[in-house]
Amino acid sequence: MTSFKFDNSYANLPEAFCRSCSPTAVAAPELISLNTSLATELGLDLHGLDAGALARIFSGNQLLTGSQPVATVYAGHQFGGFNPQLGDGRAILLGEIVDIHGRRRDVQLKGAGRTPYSRGGDGRSPLGPVIREYLISEAMHALGVPTTRALAAVVSGENVYRDEALPGAILTRVAASHIRVGTFEFFAARGDMENLRRLADYVIDRHYPAARDSDNPYLGLLNAVTDNQVALIAQWMSIGFIHGVMNTDNVLVSGETVDYGPCAFMDAYHPQTVFSSIDRRGRYAYQMQPAICQWNMARFAESLVPLLDDQQDNALAMATEVIRSMMPRYEQAWLAHMRAKLGLYTEQSSDKQLVDDLLAAMDASEVDFTLLFRSLCDAVENPLQAAAPAQLFASPRDWLGWAERWAARLAAETQYASERAQRMRSINPAVIPRNHRVQQAIDKATQSGDFSDFERLKRVLATPYEDHPADDPWLGPPPAGEKVCQTFCGT
Repeated sequence: MTSFKFDNSYANLPEAFCRSCSPTAVAAPELISLNTSLATELGLDLHGLDAGALARIFSGNQLLTGSQPVATVYAGHQFGGFNPQLGDGRAILLGEIVDIHGRRRDVQLKGAGRTPYSRGGDGRSPLGPVIREYLISEAMHALGVPTTRALAAVVSGENVYRDEALPGAILTRVAASHIRVGTFEFFAARGDMENLRRLADYVIDRHYPAARDSDNPYLGLLNAVTDNQVALIAQWMSIGFIHGVMNTDNVLVSGETVDYGPCAFMDAYHPQTVFSSIDRRGRYAYQMQPAICQWNMARFAESLVPLLDDQQDNALAMATEVIRSMMPRYEQAWLAHMRAKLGLYTEQSSDKQLVDDLLAAMDASEVDFTLLFRSLCDAVENPLQAAAPAQLFASPRDWLGWAERWAARLAAETQYASERAQRMRSINPAVIPRNHRVQQAIDKATQSGDFSDFERLKRVLATPYEDHPADDPWLGPPPAGEKVCQTFCGT
């Protein structure tokens, strides 16, 4: 029997953390896609397995030797309201694998059937959300953003019933771990200090071993997790990514992006942009993401307060100091990204105003976020003569006024223009998963079983910093009639 050399640790924690739960077999699984490069990275031996065998494995129909499948429990603040118990309602953790680089990775099935935490749901996933998560999570990885990964996708051969009958599918997801801020909230809300401490110790040992050597390991944990979240959100903002549902149960303490339901990339730059169909008040709009990150980390800090110090006042002071320091750290991280996107590698006090003024002009002219920054890679050699970015603005004057200031700022840099342009092309993507193309791939797959657009997107999104001349007309912003203004949760 095929083995993935599972080396499980989370499944061996007490029952309060997770419940044994096997996938529910599906009728006729068929492999849509296998991420062979990720499989190699994980050290998986798939030699000699045909598509049918792979479909059985990645649907959960065949349970591999060494797997200890469990559903994990957690709580969460959802749109600001606390739910004391959530958990894996349609996800099953098959186990952990130590990859070829020595990193421990979770292997999880999404859409594999009911679990003890399904809360009346069917535990299944339609095909559309599986395609969306596969494409966008792998695009994020190629962009250099910490993220969960897609190892495989399988159609189930069964329908899933939402507003209508839809083809079902199962995604195999890989993560550094699936431990969430909501996992800490679950134990803290119950006053279960023994398991809260056990969880914190487990996370320190698995993700942040350096914290163990600090004077206060749990304060070290809080600092490390907030540092990673600050860095992650700054990256999201620098590429125009909107998560759409930044609930605390969707925040991994490892610092990876997780759950690609109502997410999207901006086309035209508007800081108020919202895509999620359920975010009616704009809580998770693009411009809100840094503040929501701080809010989520405040919930994490509250959960850790009992571990920080025996004196509550001291513990609260420690936690508050960390949370208050987040926005200055975020501004520094974000500005570093934006400087790099503009080809600036030294620092001047006027840089933030230069960036802010460009974004304001983009907002006023509805300039495409990705196209503008990619066009700067060529414009950097002669900003005042650059036609491509000028054409994106409603008035050339809007571009020229800013370009004069940019040219003056570039004069303070020491790199050759060609070297600067090359570096900028490694930072400003030429390709993102455009919402209308992702939806087009979903529609073709669900309506007629045509995965050609899915395969095409997989190919171009794997190299987002390279130009794709043959695909240029297909990769650009959407025509007015093809704009996708809403995205939906997979459940």
